[in-house]
This record gives sequence, C-alpha cells and structure tokens, in this order.
Amino acid sequence: MLKTTLLDAVQAGAAQLQYFFTREFQIAEKEGVNNLVTEADHAAEKAIIDVIRSTFPDHYILSEETGTQPTNSDIKWIIDPIDGTVNFANHIPICAVSIGVEKNGEMILGAVYNPLMNELFVAERGAGATLNGKPVKVTTKATLPKSCLVTGFPYSYTESPNSPLQVVSRLIKAGIPVRRLGSAAIDLCWVAAGRFDGFYEHHLEAWDSAAGFLMVQEAGGLVTDFDGNLFSPYQPHIIATNGQLHEALRAVINGAEVA
Repeated sequence: MLKTTLLDAVQAGAAQLQYFFTREFQIAEKEGVNNLVTEADHAAEKAIIDVIRSTFPDHYILSEETGTQPTNSDIKWIIDPIDGTVNFANHIPICAVSIGVEKNGEMILGAVYNPLMNELFVAERGAGATLNGKPVKVTTKATLPKSCLVTGFPYSYTESPNSPLQVVSRLIKAGIPVRRLGSAAIDLCWVAAGRFDGFYEHHLEAWDSAAGFLMVQEAGGLVTDFDGNLFSPYQPHIIATNGQLHEALRAVINGAEVA
C-alpha cells in the first residue's frame, strides 16, 4: 500500500508540473537570490499531500513549501513538489517531483518523476532501483580523471575553505567534465542510471536528496557526507558515486588536487 500510494502521489504532483509548464504562472522569491517558488510548486504539493492523506491521514509529512506536519507515526513522507524550480520557471524541462518515504529513520522508498522527459525513477530498499520499470545500475568507472561528474551550487554563496567554486576549479583544471543540471534529485537519479559517475553538493535540504540518495544506493552506488560517513538527508553535504571513485572525489572536495 505504501508503494502504491507513493506512485499515485508522484503522479498527482507530476500532473500539476505538466499542466503549468507551458502556461503563465505566478513566481515568488524565497530567501537567497533566485530561490524561487511558483504557483505550480504549491499546486503540486497540495495534490501530493491530498493523495497521501486520503490513505494515510496519520503519517508524518515534511514538505519543502509547507514545512513539517508532525505526527506520532513511524512513517515520514519527505516531499519536494518540484525539484529544479528555477529550471521550471524558465521552461527548462530538467525538473521533477521527488518523494522519499522513511520508516523509523530509514529511507525505504523513493520516487523521482520528470513527466516532461517521461522518466520515472523508483527505488525500494533491498529491491533495487528502476527507470520506467527497468533496473538501473551505477557505472564501473574506476578513476576520477576519466569520470563525468555533476554538481550544484547554493543560492546563498559564502567563501570558505574548499568552497564550491574552489572544488569545481580543481576538477575542471584536471580536465574532468562537471555538469550543472539544476536539480539534485535528477542528478542523483542519473548517477543511479549510469549517466554520471558521481555527484556532490555542498548544501542540500532533506527533500532534495531523500528519494535520490536511496536510488543511488539501490543501484549499487555509495552515498556519504564529506567526511565519509553514511549519508543522512538531514545534514547538508553529499557525495554520491559508483563507489569505485568515491574516495578520490572525496579527497578533492576536502582540498586535494586530482591525482
């Protein structure tokens, strides 16, 4: 029942994303430069929560726009109604609905759906990850200099040791292709699908990564924080790779030059 509701909810959110994508819609600013929220985000979020509440009225919900709706349930739904809102607002079709389902503090289900590209990623703990129903696996590339990476940048940027620009500079100077798609959920899914060898980002919220990090794990990859600890979506730093080049990328993120 949980998985069925998850799929129904992600479809309901995606229907709103599709509806608004080619129309005019209201856009507002949140904290930071170009940190946007649109009429579509709110509509998608409402559609998703309505589906969940119709079946599981007592479940805990954490969603980007409405925040926390706590209960005593051991099930928590972590929702990003549109991940990649800036892309969406500019009619760039790299955006998705992302929903993770957590039980007793462990992510057990995740779904990321980009209806504009007809790509539905689903992960279930212990059962693997799929794209449109077909299993996906991470790459087997073993060396960082031969990798293709993806990253993102925060809306509020501050200079600090090993800041995002410093890290990407090290990688680019070594000739490593680093892409910036604008949707962490899609970045993670594309690592799971073997399109990228690794992803890192300096600051994410729980709803950005909840579904996607499970996708990478279930596709055979490794996800940690910058210190190498197993990843939790409730801290900001993430490295997700095929596992084989994980430590090499982590070293560069923490100040080393590309070896």
